[in-house]
Amino acid sequence: MNLAQRDHHVIWHPYTQMKTAPLPIPIVRGEGALLYAEDGKSYVDAVASWWVNLHGHAHPYIAQKVAEQLQTLEHVIFAGFTHPAAVTFAERLLQILPQGQRRIFYSDNGSTAVEVALKMAIQYWQNVGTPKKKIIAFRDSYHGDTFGAMSVSARSAFTAPFWSYLFEVEFVDVPIPGREEETVKQLETLARAEDVAAFIYEPLVLGTAGMVMYSPDVLDRLLAICQEHHILTIADEVMTGFGRTGLTFASDYLEHKPDMVTLSKGLTGGTMALGVTSCSTAIYDSFLHKDKSKTFFHGHSYTANPVACSAGLASMDLLLQPETQQNIMRISRSHAAFASGIASWPNLKQVRQQGTILAVEFEVGATSYFSNLRDTLYNYGLEQGVILRPLGNIIYIIPPYCITEEQLDQVYQTIRGMQQLILGSGS
Repeated sequence: MNLAQRDHHVIWHPYTQMKTAPLPIPIVRGEGALLYAEDGKSYVDAVASWWVNLHGHAHPYIAQKVAEQLQTLEHVIFAGFTHPAAVTFAERLLQILPQGQRRIFYSDNGSTAVEVALKMAIQYWQNVGTPKKKIIAFRDSYHGDTFGAMSVSARSAFTAPFWSYLFEVEFVDVPIPGREEETVKQLETLARAEDVAAFIYEPLVLGTAGMVMYSPDVLDRLLAICQEHHILTIADEVMTGFGRTGLTFASDYLEHKPDMVTLSKGLTGGTMALGVTSCSTAIYDSFLHKDKSKTFFHGHSYTANPVACSAGLASMDLLLQPETQQNIMRISRSHAAFASGIASWPNLKQVRQQGTILAVEFEVGATSYFSNLRDTLYNYGLEQGVILRPLGNIIYIIPPYCITEEQLDQVYQTIRGMQQLILGSGS
C-alpha cells in the first residue's frame, strides 16, 4: 500500500466527510512555498497550510533553533517552573504587541487562546466584584472549535449539533463598507446593558467568513464604544497577526487598542503548535489576591513548551528582518496589481485585499462551503499545482512571505483559469 492508502485505514481527517472524500495527497517534503508529494509533483502552498506558515516550509534557521532546544530541554511543567525560551519569547512578544499588553499566558492553539481570553474576561468581572457574563461578537465570525470558541462564532452547519450546549452571545453585523452605521448602532444599543463582559472580534478581516474585510476607522469607533461602557475588548489576531494585514498586527492600524490579544498560527512560523493570550495590567492585577479562589485556574500539559517557544523566537527573528518586511510589501503590491487587472471580470462579485491577504468572490448565485463548485475549483487548483481552499465561491490567497513572483503568477493564472471554468459552466 502507498502512503495515502495506509492513511485511509487509520486516520480521521479534519473538516472531511470520510465516506466520500478522495484519498489524501501524501506530502513527503517541503521547501520554501512548495510542498512535494510522494509521486514527485510539487504544489504552491498558496494558503500557507491553513494560514500558519510565514517563512516557507522546512526553514533551516527555525529547524536549527528547534534542534538546539531539543538537545537542551524538550519540556518542563509550567506550574511552579519556568525556562529561558518562555521568558525570552514573552519579553519579545510584549515589545511588538499592541500598546497596553503586559502579560503573556501560553496555551496550545488558536481555540485555546480564545478560551483563555473568554475565561479571563468573565472571571475579571467576578474578581472585581461586578459580575458580567454577556459576550458580544460579529455575526459571521469564527474563533475556533472548542466550546467557548464555538459559542462566540457564527451559528452554522459546522456548529449545529452543539447549539444547545453553547452559551448565549449577542451578535452584531460585520461593518462592511456601506453598512458601518448599522453595526455602530447595534453595538451602542447592546453596550447600554450593564452585564456585557467583553467584545471579541477578528480585526479588519474575518477569515472563515470568506476573508470579509472592513475598515480600521469603524473598528476604532466600536472599540471606543466598548471603552466608554467599560466592556473588555479581545482582538483575535490568530489569523491576522505577524504581518498578514501588512503591519505586524491588524490592531496596529487602530488608535484604540484591545485589552487582550489572542495569537497562534503564525506564532511559530507554522512549525509547532502554540497559543498565546496577552492581557493588560488591569486584567492581570484583578487575579492577584490573598483569596486563592481568585486564581486563574487554567492550564495545558504542554503550556509554554520550550521547543515551541524556541520556534516562535526563531520565527520572530525572521519576521523582523528587512527582507521579510520587504517581501510583505512586495506580495501586497502584487496582490493589488492582480486585483486591479481582474476588476472588469463579468462574473466577479468583489475582489478584496488587506496586505498579503487577497480574496476573489465570484458571482454565481447561492453557494456554500458544501457546494459542488467549491470542490470543482479546489480540484482544478490541485491540477494546476496550486493549493487553494475555496470558501464556496470565494478564492483566497494568503501565502508564505518567501513566495516568489513566478509562484505568485502561477497562483494568479490558476485563479484566471477558475474564472473561465465558472464562465464555461454557466454558474
